[in-house]
Parts: sequence; structure tokens; C-alpha cells
Amino acid sequence: MKKMILFLSILVFCTASVATAVPKNKTLVFDKSSTGSVTFSGKIHKDAGISCKECHNKEMFPKMKQGTVEIKMKKIYAGELCGKCHNGTRAFAAKKNCKRCHVK
Repeated sequence: MKKMILFLSILVFCTASVATAVPKNKTLVFDKSSTGSVTFSGKIHKDAGISCKECHNKEMFPKMKQGTVEIKMKKIYAGELCGKCHNGTRAFAAKKNCKRCHVK
């Protein structure tokens, strides 16, 4: 009986973690900005050769869960968060390209 309970506990844990895992081609929509919604495409970033760990680390986005980091344009313009790559060198600059991300 103890083995059965242990097995079921492990099964529930594994099923829950699979259900919360983020698919590789996940699209996230950030709709709290007054300048328009921002859609983040995991596929576009993957196709550009960016690995998940480049952004999901202690300095940028430590948890792979939407809403755990407050994203502000001030930080992005300062080269933090998305601005680490969206600086005009590695990827299009965030400044003066608002409509590439924000859509009303």
C-alpha cells in the first residue's frame, strides 16, 4: 500500500510539472501597457538562435513564469531585460521602434 501511495504521489508530481512546462513555441501576451499589447514569441527568438538560458537567468528573468519580473521601458532603454539584446546591435533597438512590439 505504501508503494502504491508513493507511486501515485510521484505520478501526480510528474504530471503537474509537465502540465506547467512552457512549450518551445509558446507565445506570451503582455497586455498591461497603455501603449498597446506586446506579444513575445518563443519561436521567433528560438529561430534567431537565442537559447532560453540567455534570458532566463538570475540577472534577467529568473523564473519562467509570466509576471514574476516587472518590465519597464526605462530598464529596457538602460540595456536591461529585453534591452540587453534589443539595443540596435544584436537585435532592433527598442528606442524609436515602439510599434514593433506594442500593438494597439
